[in-house]
Amino acid sequence: MRDNQDIPLAIIVMGVSGSGKSSIGEGVAAKLGIHFIEGDTLHPAANVEKMSKGIPLTDEDRWPWLEKIGQEISASLAKGEGVVVTCSALKRVYRERLRASAGGHLYFIYLAGSKELLTKRMGERKGHFMPTSLLESQLQTLEVPTGEAGVVTVDIDDTIEGIVEASVKSLRTIL
Repeated sequence: MRDNQDIPLAIIVMGVSGSGKSSIGEGVAAKLGIHFIEGDTLHPAANVEKMSKGIPLTDEDRWPWLEKIGQEISASLAKGEGVVVTCSALKRVYRERLRASAGGHLYFIYLAGSKELLTKRMGERKGHFMPTSLLESQLQTLEVPTGEAGVVTVDIDDTIEGIVEASVKSLRTIL
């Protein structure tokens, strides 16, 4: 159980592009009755433009975005509201910065899947700025959060409903 039940839940649904962060994040937030924020909407326009052109983001590109996500989480917690935010959170240092923004009260749902499944899903998406060509870059950048406190790993080879259920069930085992 969580140390302090009075602190609202702050959850990041993380993983590479194509893992289903948005759909799963919305589902988890609905199931838990808390606010949902699509992390991609917090990217500066320059980041979206770079990714749209197939140019991978650098750490320098990501820091302002991560700062904005951290501010949103902090603001929600300050208002006593729970929140689910989508964020690739590819590196441990990014996750640590987000944990610091949340005062350490942050949980992660890591959506894991094979490169083949991720590529297939990205190819089926409509209207998303992230091209399939950037998947390899994200997979190379990803530092899998195995063993980190407050992280659950959920396999994405299922329906959205099944992944949401597995996410909430796994999360409840560490709360």
